[in-house]
Amino acid sequence: MQLIKPGTRIDFMGMRKYFYVLSATLFTASIIAMFVPGPNWGTDFKGGTEVEVTLASEKTITVAEVRKAVEETGFAAPDVLAEPAEKNRFLIRVQEVSALAEGTKEKLSRALCGDDDAKKDTERCPEAERPSEVKFSPGGDKITARYKTKIDLDKVRAAVETVSAVKIREGDDSISIVNESEKNAVATEGAATTFKVEVRLKSKGDQILGGVTSKLQTSIVPGRETVNWIGAKASGELRDNALKSILITLFIIMVYIAFRFDLRFAPGAIVSLLHDVLIAIGAMCITRKEITLSTIAAVLTVLGFSVTDTVVVYDRIRENLGKHRNMSFSEIVNLSVSEMFGRTILTSGTAALSMVCFLIFGTQAIKDFAFVLLVGIGVGTYSSIYVAAPLTEWIDRRFFAGKGNQRVKIQRTRSQKQSESVV
Repeated sequence: MQLIKPGTRIDFMGMRKYFYVLSATLFTASIIAMFVPGPNWGTDFKGGTEVEVTLASEKTITVAEVRKAVEETGFAAPDVLAEPAEKNRFLIRVQEVSALAEGTKEKLSRALCGDDDAKKDTERCPEAERPSEVKFSPGGDKITARYKTKIDLDKVRAAVETVSAVKIREGDDSISIVNESEKNAVATEGAATTFKVEVRLKSKGDQILGGVTSKLQTSIVPGRETVNWIGAKASGELRDNALKSILITLFIIMVYIAFRFDLRFAPGAIVSLLHDVLIAIGAMCITRKEITLSTIAAVLTVLGFSVTDTVVVYDRIRENLGKHRNMSFSEIVNLSVSEMFGRTILTSGTAALSMVCFLIFGTQAIKDFAFVLLVGIGVGTYSSIYVAAPLTEWIDRRFFAGKGNQRVKIQRTRSQKQSESVV
């Protein structure tokens, strides 16, 4: 299938000045969008709690109803998304996480007589009620206290409930005591017996689920709930690693292009890649798409797609440089891009059509991924023609023109000497 007839030559280089202005405009707009309104970081990068749940209700529950229920539960600015392919299934994101603040931990330790002042205040904390240690789970949904003697669980419950920042989970197993003598003590006479008390707290996910079901007077379909959370420290590390991965990928691609072709091709490739990445990220900022791990993966995929298209164009340019020594570099670019234009339309069009289908029928996470790829395919195809190739032509004209003429003269001299020797 040939969309462009063989021998057709399009003057791409003649229109490059207009596209320079277009590229500069898109590039500048993308940089501005990264500050105003700025990136909309997802839960992966800013921390928070994510709940995916299916509500058991015969009537169709709207996103607005779920958002209102979450707000009335005590969460500010929740992000609620509906699953289009499944009735009453929602993805709820909030910025709050279950991890306990240091101040809350100190209050809980004091309430449970696990602080340093407990030994001095024997009236408040008798020796039998003082734990040897108090620990908190990283997720902030469990407190563990160890006692030398068996403790009254009602007293533990009452002590924890004095701290208003936490809530104990409903159920008989919310507070339990485990005799660990057989696990930890040496099996000898007189071995010390320790008792571990576990207090299970309501996580942010539990609070969201409880608030939504109570406010909407519904229940949860069994086995149809998922709760994930990520702390601020971990999200910051993920964000830094994501940026590093993009920069490392750009560097490796630049080195590959320099070795694959020569040094004059590398700047055009790396500028076009930066052009594609910034425009893709800028499009997410303008449309307020969430930047998550999946969209970062899409950005890296855009890099791969863009460099593949650029390498194909570069390869044809290098091939034509050897075939048509009497043509200027600008004419070589026009010839090479014209020869590859039909192939570019077919490959890019097929990939873009697939992304459109995902954008229409996919889930929200797939839609964001497809959006980034769709933008990246468009700017990646465009940049291979009007960013990478023109910049390479300028570099060749500015820095390699003399060397290129010299190589041609040397080649012609050698040919003449060979002809003379034959004669």
